Amino acid sequence: MVIRRVYSVPEHITMAGLCAGAIGAVSPVITAHTGAVGLPCPLRTLTGVPCPFCGLTTATVALTHGQWAAAASTSPLAYLVAALVVATTPVLLARAAGLTKPPRPWSAYARRRTRYTACIVVAMSWAFQLHRFGFV
Repeated sequence: MVIRRVYSVPEHITMAGLCAGAIGAVSPVITAHTGAVGLPCPLRTLTGVPCPFCGLTTATVALTHGQWAAAASTSPLAYLVAALVVATTPVLLARAAGLTKPPRPWSAYARRRTRYTACIVVAMSWAFQLHRFGFV
């Protein structure tokens, strides 16, 4: 039995990005009322070394509140996710409304190329975070 995804990988990232944006929009209000600071990065807490995604929550909050420079200085990866969200939201909405067909499976070459690109993006993000925290 073959199970087909209803949504493509970029659309799943879009859904996660939309949820992150919604959380980023209300996070300062929740923090102001509860005094909670948020969840620390587990890798940075245990080892002192930042992970490739350190600062992504802070950057998302900054983006949702129009603080572009703060987002860029915290995690440029947030801009990549935001661009993907903006580009694929119309496709996601059209697919949810039944206006487009389900996604076709990716070829082995496309999956390999996407994995390679994702590894490069994560490595660049990690290099940025290591530099930001003074490790490089």
